[in-house]
Amino acid sequence: MKLILVGIASALLLSIIVGLSRVERGPTPADRMLAAQLFGTTGVAILLLLAEAMETPALRDVALVFALLAAMAAVAFVKRAWHPGPGESEKGERP
Repeated sequence: MKLILVGIASALLLSIIVGLSRVERGPTPADRMLAAQLFGTTGVAILLLLAEAMETPALRDVALVFALLAAMAAVAFVKRAWHPGPGESEKGERP
C-alpha cells in the first residue's frame, strides 16, 4: 500500500513539473496564478499521501498550512489585480 501511495505522489509531482511551463509562459497573470494554485493544491495532496505512506502525522499539519497559504495567495492576487469597471464601486457594488 505504501508503494502505491508513493507512486501516486510521484505522478502528482510530475503534474507540478508540467505546470511550471504554464507559469513560465503565461500568457496572462491570471494564468500564472491558476498554475500557482495548482502547485498549492497538488502540494497538499502530495503531503497528505506521504503522511499516510510514511505514517508521519506532522506532514498533515504542514499540508494544512500550505492549504491556508494557497487560499491567502489567491485572495491577495484578486485584491491586487481586480480593478472596478465603469459604474462599480471599490466594493463591487453597483449604484
